[in-house]
Parts: sequence; C-alpha cells; structure tokens
Amino acid sequence: MCARDIVTRRFTDAATMRGMSDELVFYTHPMSRGRIARWMLEEVGVPYRTEVVGYGAPMRTPEYLAKNPMAKVPTLVRGDAVITECAAICAWLADAYPDAGLAPSSPVDRASYFRWLFFGAGPVEAAVTNRSMGWEVPPDKRGRVGYGDFASVMDTLVFAVSRAPYLAGERFSAADVYLGSQIGWGLQFGTMEKRPELEAYWARISSREAHARAKAMDDALMPK
Repeated sequence: MCARDIVTRRFTDAATMRGMSDELVFYTHPMSRGRIARWMLEEVGVPYRTEVVGYGAPMRTPEYLAKNPMAKVPTLVRGDAVITECAAICAWLADAYPDAGLAPSSPVDRASYFRWLFFGAGPVEAAVTNRSMGWEVPPDKRGRVGYGDFASVMDTLVFAVSRAPYLAGERFSAADVYLGSQIGWGLQFGTMEKRPELEAYWARISSREAHARAKAMDDALMPK
C-alpha cells in the first residue's frame, strides 16, 4: 500500500467515525413495517432513540418529509445518513455494525444473502400486495411482471427456506429479518399459503430473543 493510499484510508476512516458518532434515531409506528426495522435494531444491539410518528398529518410535516418524502415509516437517521425502505435499513445496519455478524462475508453466502433480501423487496412484496388487492396477473401477461404469478413466488419461498437453516446458509442474517418478517406476517394474516416448510422456518427464526424484545416494545406502543 502506497503512502497516498494510507493517507486516504486514514482520512476515510476518520470521516466514517465522525459520521457514526451521532445518535441513531428510529422513526416508526407500531402498526407498520417499522416492526421489521425494530427487530433488526435489536439484533444489532446498539443504542437508538425511538420516535413514534402518527399516521396522517404527523407524517406530512415539512420536518419529516425532509427525511422521508414518501411520508411513510420506518426511517432511520444517523448524522447525515438517512435510510428508508426496510430492506435497505436491514442491509445498512448489517454493514454499519459488522460485529453483529448479520451480513455474510463469504462470496457464496453473500450471494444468497443478497438474492433473498432483494427477492423479498421485489417479487414477494409485489405478489402479496397485488393478491391482497384482488389483482391477478392474466396468464398471457405474466412475462411482463417481475414476480410472474403468485404460485411461483410461493414455490420459490419454499425453495429458499428449505436449502439450509437460514436464507444465507448456516447463519442467521439480515435477510432472515426482512424476508422472514414477511413470511411471518403472511402466515399470520393469511396472505401466504401455510405451507409446512414456511411454518417451520418462521417458528425457527421467531424464537430469537431479539425478535421477542422487538415485538414486546412495539406491542407496548400500540394504541389503547
């Protein structure tokens, strides 16, 4: 490594440390996908402050829209870093706090990690949402839709959870938090088929202590 590279690396590391020294603030609502981000935060195990944002006008204040123009939760802020979208929040936390071991390091496991993380954010989200709205893709138009059809998504989910104990291999990762949460909700609310492979997988990951802590925190914030 040349002297210029050493200086650049030291400058980058110092800038990173300054950016990461700010408070971690979590904007959420207990009746939202913020529950996914909460679980991830509890898995990471770092201090954070929770700000509950009400639906409607509170999410459309100029101050909040400056953080999330979609007027949605969750939003995670640390210093100048603003992260929205649950999959991005999970991936960012896994990379920002590597000691938690929630992002695989090996190329093979990392391939599966990204594959299923983005499968959840794309095909699964779209397929479940469309089905819940009563929208079915005509057979002759399935090639134009990212997820094809609902049955293919369900078959792929079974494939994903049956290959190894966890989505990225032998170790639990942020992909399990994100896609696993979607599976858990799908089984609970009937938006996914209760296939035995999915039920076994959800039972396995939902027994984690971090999940229990996160659920208790959000349940305590539910409107009375």
